[in-house]
Amino acid sequence: MRYLLVFVITLVFAQKSYSQTFEIGPYIGGANYIGDVGRTNFILPNNLVGGALIKWNRSARHAFRFSLMYAEISADDANANDARRKNRGYSFNNTIGEASLGIEYNFWSFDLHEGHPQSTPYLYSGISYFKSDHLKLSAPYPNGELVNETANWSFAIPIVFGYKESITRHIIGALEIGARYTFTDNLDGSWPEELTGDRSSVTGLEFGNENTNDWYVFTGVSFTFSWGRKPCYSNF
Repeated sequence: MRYLLVFVITLVFAQKSYSQTFEIGPYIGGANYIGDVGRTNFILPNNLVGGALIKWNRSARHAFRFSLMYAEISADDANANDARRKNRGYSFNNTIGEASLGIEYNFWSFDLHEGHPQSTPYLYSGISYFKSDHLKLSAPYPNGELVNETANWSFAIPIVFGYKESITRHIIGALEIGARYTFTDNLDGSWPEELTGDRSSVTGLEFGNENTNDWYVFTGVSFTFSWGRKPCYSNF
């Protein structure tokens, strides 16, 4: 991760960067999780997410994008629509620290060098690497509660849909909804075998659907500042 960040900074400040167009700015919004505790809504932000992103526009239709995000996620069975979850009564709090790298694709041409205003829907995907906590029940149901354990480093696939519009010739505002399919089922403590590596040691501590991994969703807005002379776009 350290080397990736150095690479991005080098791109920004290298002399040849003046021949390309970059964007950088903050992101703020709400976060929610989808899993085996609490509500089952796909989009229902209940915690804050914040971060920053940088884009390297390689053409009027696509850009390389790197972002750093930090969010809290939480869920409570007391808020669930499912009576079985309400009776179970589990709840948890966790944090997400995410770095993501991928490609943003514009549905329509978006090039501020061609004038203002500009607008387009867009899609973003790539790979995310994030840190959260492993969780684990302190005792089998109905006596246990979910407690935070050691760090859980994992990958996720971001699937982001957004809409952006130029506010000025150098400032772009965007609204987006981004779901992350994770490679872990233990954001909520439902599959502690990931933590211990031994299923026999967590008998009675598993719950929920072991065949589906957890998701988290960021819904928010960004404001990026663009700079750089009109690029000679390549096909890459």
